[in-house]
Amino acid sequence: MKKIVATITMVTMMACNGAEQKSEDDRKTSSQAVYIGKPDIEIKDGQMTPEALWAFGRVGNVAVSPDGKRIAYTITYYSIPENKSNSDIYVMDIDGGNKKQLTQTVAREGSLAWLPSGRAIAFLRDGKLWNIDPENGRETQASDIKELIDGFIYSPAEDKALFIISTKLEKYTGAEIHSDLDKANVYIYDDLMYRHWDSWKDGHYNHIYVGNITSGKVSAVEDIMPGEPYDSPLKPFGGTEEIAWHPDGKTIVYTSKKLTGKDYAFQTNSNLYAYDMESRQTILLTPDMPGYDKCPQFSPDGSKLLWTSMKRAGFEADKERMMIMDWPSGTMKDLSESLDASPSSMKWTADGSSIYLTAPYQEAHQIYRLDMSTGNITRLTDGNHDYQDVQIAGDILIATRTTFVDPAEIYRINPVDGKGENISFINKELMDKLSLPAFEKRFVTTTDDRQMATWVVYPPDFDAAKKYPVLMMCTGGPQGVLGPSFSYRWNYMLMASQGYVVVVPARRGTSGSGQEWCDAISKNHGMQDEQDLLSAIDAIAKEPWADKARLGAMGASYGGYSVFHLAGTHKGRFSAFLAHSGIFNMELMYATTEELFFEEWETGGAPWDKANKVARNSYAHSPHLLVTNWDTPIMIVHGEKDYRVPYSQGMAAYNTAQMLGIESRLLIFPTENHWVLSPQNAIVWQREFFNWFDKHLKKN
Repeated sequence: MKKIVATITMVTMMACNGAEQKSEDDRKTSSQAVYIGKPDIEIKDGQMTPEALWAFGRVGNVAVSPDGKRIAYTITYYSIPENKSNSDIYVMDIDGGNKKQLTQTVAREGSLAWLPSGRAIAFLRDGKLWNIDPENGRETQASDIKELIDGFIYSPAEDKALFIISTKLEKYTGAEIHSDLDKANVYIYDDLMYRHWDSWKDGHYNHIYVGNITSGKVSAVEDIMPGEPYDSPLKPFGGTEEIAWHPDGKTIVYTSKKLTGKDYAFQTNSNLYAYDMESRQTILLTPDMPGYDKCPQFSPDGSKLLWTSMKRAGFEADKERMMIMDWPSGTMKDLSESLDASPSSMKWTADGSSIYLTAPYQEAHQIYRLDMSTGNITRLTDGNHDYQDVQIAGDILIATRTTFVDPAEIYRINPVDGKGENISFINKELMDKLSLPAFEKRFVTTTDDRQMATWVVYPPDFDAAKKYPVLMMCTGGPQGVLGPSFSYRWNYMLMASQGYVVVVPARRGTSGSGQEWCDAISKNHGMQDEQDLLSAIDAIAKEPWADKARLGAMGASYGGYSVFHLAGTHKGRFSAFLAHSGIFNMELMYATTEELFFEEWETGGAPWDKANKVARNSYAHSPHLLVTNWDTPIMIVHGEKDYRVPYSQGMAAYNTAQMLGIESRLLIFPTENHWVLSPQNAIVWQREFFNWFDKHLKKN
């Protein structure tokens, strides 16, 4: 659960260094018939609507030029009528001046990277590598190999490039195994991990290939992992941030989890491997590190290798350490012992004297600097915003920034005083037309006398003399930072604009309040974390503007579990519930999810292990055991391609509500996974969301 819905908006945070989430449109020939650009939308009376939400331009890749003078970036726009998106490339000066759109095609451009020399911007279109001149927009196709490319990194000298290419190695379909039955439609398996996230295992693996660059063109490429049934980068969300060239161009270090079947399903043990270009030999760099090891990068002089590492095996929400290794001796140490948070987006300064990074502080991602000479880590920024993907441009920093009411924009940050300045203004025109909610971070006292960060988002033109219905968000995960990110699914700006006060408690288990707070939820589901949720809603319900007769609770994944659990324990507090991709039956979840290490860690063991007291206690808190207490209207949403929390969980909860005679509504999306990603499906989901809560929480 955690990896995919830690904050519901973790799409922008999953990559160690801000890599863009991959899309099928990035590597398959575009079928778009019309160009999709910035939409023209009418805003009435400043009202935020689902349609307005989908009109925002979304910042994708952001890449600072090697000389630190310019920024290349992509903007994605969506068309609701076409039910598709399109991305184009833009460039601007480091101060935000001289903005220029470089591409305007019906194909999607993505995976931006400046060539090390800075003479061009490389990108992918329809699975092919292209270069574009930032001055005149002249394009050249750099690859004409038959393989479709999913990612790339040029070597420092630009004489080579590595490529991520999906490679077919194994046969799993009936038609492949029984060649005389070419119309058979069946998968055949003999081991676990036969499906992952939203895809069935079909014998394709992410592999790294290397090709020579001659006169700007890629010649034949060679697989550096020949025949290996492993992925690099890791599926489903890994990208080029999991691979690094040594500055001398002679070594590639990459991330891979070289396990299969049941071992893969029950372990988090990814490792770093070094491939020597001359000997073509691969060595394991992290043999005694049983957790996730990812995101390698070399210091500018090549003398050190930096990466993130989790210490505990099987726990995907462990603290990520900043590990450093002397190269090539292999001596290593943890640079982040003093930081009670997981670092991300680590970037070396050009002289190797410092590392800039982002990490959460009180449930908001801020920018930090690590001084290599002293080991001191200093927080540079503060405020109720999230910084992501920090990059260095001379003596300033570049990063994307969001809040609950501000979609991502590109900021320049002064590292001396931490002040940030918006330089992209991608959505200024639309934002100026909208009446914006206000939000704040409060601290609520919990039942065990702890201070819990709690976000509160108020409707536009909030009047404390009036009464408002309140929606409480039960966050997913159960771990993950509950930062002020701008989500295109669970959008609190949109909710508040419909007249709701939205309450978002950072209950036990969130990762932005220290590792001890994060660890507290494992093997304790539905216990203190639920008391934290109730502490938050009870505190808000005491406000004179809160209508305690019109409270609703909502959540996805583990948040859906929380909703199902609250439905049996809330004692009349809530008037309506909504659960998206929620866990209803924990025993069934253990037996049907794909990454079994997650359930093994979180519950403490298998449901059939009756001698395991920890596991028995976990399963005793399964929401399905509380249904005799259900008495409140509930709406249930699930995607049929959700393999993390299979859609049978949502069906079981809905069927139960129906059999109990409880007013209920079911939304099943046959083509969606754990999220709702396509524009028209999302509009349906948002309309149904507000229809449901308006019916039950707003006065007629």
